[in-house]
Amino acid sequence: MRGHELKHVEAGDVAGRRFRYFDFVMAAFVTILLLSNILGAGKVATVALPGIGDWPFGAGILFFPVAYVIGDVLTEVYGFERARRCIWAGFVALLFMAFMSWVVVALPPAADWRGQAAYEQVFGQVPRIVFASMIAFWAGEFANSVVLAKMKVWTGGRHLWSRTIGSTVVGQGVDSLIFYPLAFWGATGWTSDLVLKVMVTQWVLKVAWEVLLTPVTYAVVGWLKRREGFDVYDDKTEFTPFGIRA
Repeated sequence: MRGHELKHVEAGDVAGRRFRYFDFVMAAFVTILLLSNILGAGKVATVALPGIGDWPFGAGILFFPVAYVIGDVLTEVYGFERARRCIWAGFVALLFMAFMSWVVVALPPAADWRGQAAYEQVFGQVPRIVFASMIAFWAGEFANSVVLAKMKVWTGGRHLWSRTIGSTVVGQGVDSLIFYPLAFWGATGWTSDLVLKVMVTQWVLKVAWEVLLTPVTYAVVGWLKRREGFDVYDDKTEFTPFGIRA
């Protein structure tokens, strides 16, 4: 994807540069993260599978893979350091949302208001699950970004599909390995076999989402690179999650 109209630059050479669309992509990334936790984290849905029947799945599966696709776009187009800024922004936004959800649920309801039980069910998530979700997101997204950035250098910018899918396999693997045992191992109603089954199922489904969305990723990455006019490579980048320089 190094088209002749694109200038191959090292990430450090564009530090401090203001890109035209970076802010919009960052806003989309954080928005999807918040929506996934508000709308998807607490609901279990079902899909009818031929010969199997109803198969339950977490509704968050509709959101989290999209966040990983946007994360891939951020690293591919703008480099690891700018993706790192977005991951930290998303982490802080999740932390703030979790704290404010706790505050709102804890506020004494008015005597004539009947929505407290619904609020508690939707927003009063178990602290263990909230903690597991944030740690898994942080580790998984950084693993995803590092793998994609390194693979871009190794492949010379070719075969975008290999690094978007490969990075998702690793990133979602790290996410799932942290989240499900940390959130549910030993919890009431969760046997070790069930934790492992759900963990593997969700990992496979999220990777499958990435594969299905590959044409969309190609289109978005190509469009953004052409508009920005650069193709950023992390040849000399220090891959640490701690830092906000970009």
